[in-house]
Amino acid sequence: MTDEPAKRSPQGGATSGNQIPAESEHRGGQGASPRSGHGVLIAILVAIIVAGIVVMGVVPRLKAKAALRTETTNLAIPTVAVIHPRRGDPEQEIILPGNIQAFEDAPIYARTNGYLKKWYVDIGSHVTAGQLLADIDTPEVEQQLQVAKSDLNTAQANLNLSKITEDRYNGLRNTDAVSKQDVDNAHGDFEAKKATVASAESNVKRLEETLAFNKIYAPFDGIITARNTDIGQLIDSGSGGAAKEMFHIQSTRVLRVYINVPQQYSQAAKPGLTADLTLAEFPGRRFKGQLVRTAKAIDPASRTLLVEVDVNNTTGELFPGAYTGVHLKLPEGIPTFILPVNTLIFRSQGLQIATVAEGKASLVRIVLGRDFGSEVEVVSGLTGQENVMVNPPDSLVEGEQVQIAEQSPQQPSVPSVPPSNPQPKPGQQPGGPKI
Repeated sequence: MTDEPAKRSPQGGATSGNQIPAESEHRGGQGASPRSGHGVLIAILVAIIVAGIVVMGVVPRLKAKAALRTETTNLAIPTVAVIHPRRGDPEQEIILPGNIQAFEDAPIYARTNGYLKKWYVDIGSHVTAGQLLADIDTPEVEQQLQVAKSDLNTAQANLNLSKITEDRYNGLRNTDAVSKQDVDNAHGDFEAKKATVASAESNVKRLEETLAFNKIYAPFDGIITARNTDIGQLIDSGSGGAAKEMFHIQSTRVLRVYINVPQQYSQAAKPGLTADLTLAEFPGRRFKGQLVRTAKAIDPASRTLLVEVDVNNTTGELFPGAYTGVHLKLPEGIPTFILPVNTLIFRSQGLQIATVAEGKASLVRIVLGRDFGSEVEVVSGLTGQENVMVNPPDSLVEGEQVQIAEQSPQQPSVPSVPPSNPQPKPGQQPGGPKI
């Protein structure tokens, strides 16, 4: 078997048949290696993309879950706002309501029956002690006095006759012309007539004094504040019905003001303290007064001490019955604090407030002083360093965990400033009058 003749290459070289496949295999090996590298690279890229997608989808969820868990934990703890108690006025001047009263006050009634004949003073009249106020016509009393005088004359005549009879019997007794019994009877009759005369004299004196009551006099210096009668009106002293007040008189040169001092200030309220009066009809003015006496006993109903303040009123500017505010200046300071009313807790245990310390709530009992409307004065239970809770929840208990809300600083309000060059209105030139 002879070999096939060698084929010449286009270049003129001869090549055998076995050399062509080997060359082809060699070329195929060189083409397969780049394809494998590209596949691995694509696989790696796909894995990275898938991992990125997984990470981008799972991590935010984990973060959101952790944030939700933190928020839920924070929401489980109540957030509260707190304030610090404000120190009260160091001067310790308390203002208490009071009613001005006259130093002497008396209604004037009639002591006899009759009809008003004439009155001499009216409301607002200044009178002095013993001044005649009115005359009463008393015809019945005058007639009764005449009858009483006649009875007295009769009794005196009977007494004189009984005296003569007694003397006569005493003279006959020595001669045994009359018995001892007749003498005793004459003496007894004389004593009875004597008592009758004394009774008649007393009756006359009573009616004379009653008749003297037909003139009404002022009992003290003062002002007539009421006149409840007129000429011809029936006057009843009260013996046959209800008595009616004729005049009302008040002494106003010095006025009394009664106030109720709270128990916590009772020890400081002593005679001699200065007290000023303020009235709405005298804005900006103060009338000087002085504490003169106290009741020295606490009223169990109001837990207050009754105090009297006297004020000179020689000018007559102040009127009895007026409402006034009494500024009582205490001699020594009582530490007090001011809190808004929305910090108070009203429970069966008494009045309380809630304080926050180290993240826990504490209930503190307090004692109030004055009420200023939106604020109250605390006289016991605070030191001034507490964080007092505002609007405490009704379900708050001792030791409950709370957190204090952050207070953002208030932004100052900027006043509105008008523009320096305002736009002209339609039909008006800038800076000129309207066309």
